Amino acid sequence: MRFDMHCHTKEGSMDGKVPISEYIQILKSRGFDGMLVTDHDSYNGFRSYRDCLKDKIQDFTVLKGIEYDTIDAGHIIVILPEQIKLLLLEYRGLPVKILQDVVHKHGGILGPAHPCGERHLSITRTRAYKKNPDIMKQFDFLEAFNSCESPQSNLEARLLSSKYHLPMFGGSDSHHVDCIGTAYTQLDGHIATESDLIQYIKEKKETACGGEYYQSTVKNKIGVFNHILVEGFWFYNRIASMYRSHKRKFAMSLLNHS
Repeated sequence: MRFDMHCHTKEGSMDGKVPISEYIQILKSRGFDGMLVTDHDSYNGFRSYRDCLKDKIQDFTVLKGIEYDTIDAGHIIVILPEQIKLLLLEYRGLPVKILQDVVHKHGGILGPAHPCGERHLSITRTRAYKKNPDIMKQFDFLEAFNSCESPQSNLEARLLSSKYHLPMFGGSDSHHVDCIGTAYTQLDGHIATESDLIQYIKEKKETACGGEYYQSTVKNKIGVFNHILVEGFWFYNRIASMYRSHKRKFAMSLLNHS
């Protein structure tokens, strides 16, 4: 089965431009069998599918994921079993080690998005990784091809996958129509639920990934000014994490008492 494992929707990501209904139709027209919805710190895109589209879509699998903003290790893709609902993951700012513990405790898997990409957004460009590279051993996969990254970034990600023996995902990271379906993950088996995918990855079954590069990213358009945008993310992420800290602590307390 062919999946796009990194998808941002209009309903779930503030920078997403494509409604999930249109997203699905485009991927189906390009020969994909499914998608992993990975909105930023939100399940709203998947909720829109679940509430309005699930009974109408045939021969296409939509899986629930999230791209979580850690406080210290960039963007991490998280996949939980379909019966597990963690409000905590919609409040950015957890340290990566706590995120790993929470996800694994609840039977999920996780891996870094674009691990060798932009500073602050990608794990190998963060302080957490530089202090402890073996933190990679606690991941279950990594994104080895991202359509919005450079060839060098994706090459480094593949080498990292080989070093730590992690299954490789491919994802378009698409926010716009013309980026959808530019990357793929090929899985040798039938995947109908999040649990199916989790078991597949835990069993270290074969994955293949690849695609084409998207040339209309923001960083390509603004050139050297992208550095200012990236550095600004460091401040934005910390301020947003502090703003949500009370909700995050409340959600964590619910987990501790469950």
